Amino acid sequence: MGIQMPSARTFLLAIAAGGLAVGTLAWIAGEAWSGWAWSAGTAIVLTGLIVEIVTSLRRGEVGLDIVAALSMSAALAFGELLAGNIVALMYAGGQFLEGYAAGRARREMSALLGRVAREASRYVDGRLEIVPIDTILPGDRILVRQGEVVPVDGTLLSDTAILDRSALTGESLPARLQEGDEVLSGATNAGAPFDLHAVRPAAESTYANIVRLVRQAQERKAPIVRIADRYAIWFLLLTVLIAGAAWWATGDRIRALAVLVVATPCPLILALPVAIIAGMSRMAREGVLIKDGGALETLAKVKTAILDKTGTLTFGEARIITMRTVESRDANEMLRLAASLDQASGHVIAQALVKEAHHRHLPLSPPSGVREIGGTGIHGRVEGRDIAVGGSRFIRELVRDRDPYALRADLPEGSVVVAVAVDGALAGIIVLADDLRPDAAAMLEALTESGIDRIVIASGDRQDVVDAVAGQLSVAPAYGELTPEEKVEVVAQEAARAPVLMVGDGVNDAPALASAAVGVAMGARGSAASAESADVVLLVDRIDRLAVAVRAARRTRRIALESVLAGLGLSVVAMVFAAFGYLPPVAGAFLQEAIDVAVIVNALRALR
Repeated sequence: MGIQMPSARTFLLAIAAGGLAVGTLAWIAGEAWSGWAWSAGTAIVLTGLIVEIVTSLRRGEVGLDIVAALSMSAALAFGELLAGNIVALMYAGGQFLEGYAAGRARREMSALLGRVAREASRYVDGRLEIVPIDTILPGDRILVRQGEVVPVDGTLLSDTAILDRSALTGESLPARLQEGDEVLSGATNAGAPFDLHAVRPAAESTYANIVRLVRQAQERKAPIVRIADRYAIWFLLLTVLIAGAAWWATGDRIRALAVLVVATPCPLILALPVAIIAGMSRMAREGVLIKDGGALETLAKVKTAILDKTGTLTFGEARIITMRTVESRDANEMLRLAASLDQASGHVIAQALVKEAHHRHLPLSPPSGVREIGGTGIHGRVEGRDIAVGGSRFIRELVRDRDPYALRADLPEGSVVVAVAVDGALAGIIVLADDLRPDAAAMLEALTESGIDRIVIASGDRQDVVDAVAGQLSVAPAYGELTPEEKVEVVAQEAARAPVLMVGDGVNDAPALASAAVGVAMGARGSAASAESADVVLLVDRIDRLAVAVRAARRTRRIALESVLAGLGLSVVAMVFAAFGYLPPVAGAFLQEAIDVAVIVNALRALR
């Protein structure tokens, strides 16, 4: 419950503060119209509050805002205009702070939609035309250039294609497709241009379906119930009971008003958003963005964590794990020559070799006479020497002295092998894989210590690769080769047991992130789609921040509850004093302000 529009919250806060300031100045100056200023500051806030209460009651929601409405109404009716304005200011201030926290949750899916291809190159009468993708029909022939996102689902017409499907399937290494293979929209062409035979219109493509899944999951997601509203019914009944009893026993309506004033739930209205904002600010300094207070509260209660593999438990990119050379060849020199040649290639594996060579401070030379066979290999000259880099089959056809396959024994599952030939002779092989993050094991242990009692791996990568990672981390169950729809099903199954935390970084994770109680995106390396769908974004490329976020969320929620319970306890004591006539309305309003200050100071502990 509460006024929802941020602009309305700001307006009402300004009205309440303005009415109190103007009325107080007029009262000091001895002006008779001071009461009108206080009345205006109260009445306008009260009107907005009543509209919201009626709307909420129609939805079957009862909140503590009713107490604030009763106290403001009684203050106007009984002529205690200053007290009414103070209550209005407290209420409007709390709504403004709460709106500030909730406003961070309103994210558009612009990044997800922005990734969707808008145009495509279609063959028309033997020539290429740039057309909107919604005009593409099944049977059309399309050209997909290097670096472009595949616009529609189709069948590969070219001999080969190299696709980066990590955003769709979670595969960290590029996939090599052959003529006739299915090509899914949303993948990125990481190799040479290729032709595609469209089999579905854009509106029915894989990527468009992912967008729809995210939207549907967000619409199904139940709204978070504010902590304050959980205490609404009993506190409302207690307040009305004490106020009614005081009026009935003494016949003094002002005592009833005083009870309502000190009962105004400002410890809840103010302390909760302050604690939440403080906790969110604290986590932001640790590189964790919490999008709204509801997400923080839910994060504090999760018991199950579902983790994607690629980009979450692993780095999400190919890295060299070992190099095997022939005879006495130097491994770094083999890498230096291969990376020098690969400078002329845009292939993701080639770029990984170049990156590693730079990391090792190896001096690279410019290549010449380069010829690249898309998805197979590349050869050319470096420093006057003939260099060839590519798959084992490609290199085996170029060298006769040794077989590259002989060097591939006992390689880790899921690894990719690049063979290198120098001057027509095999130099060796370079083995790449998606490394496990060094902090992954410590993060899982920290999650368990923070109260997570079940951890699940759910990935779109191959099952053998997922099993290998799960074995290293001692995690079970571990699901591989999951589609976006199947990831959502895993989340739903686990959610039946306990509140679920889902962590991912790719477009394929976006629907699961949106459907989980709390979705966490690896924002530093992940896709914009996952960041938009998630409730929490790790802004730094450190998975250990996840456990920090869970611990901080639990501490923030504990501090918020302490503030609430302490504030309500003090309010109940003040209500009793007001019922016995020891607290007039204005004094009660100021006492309530003192209580507010106390609980807010306590709530600010969440910053530490």
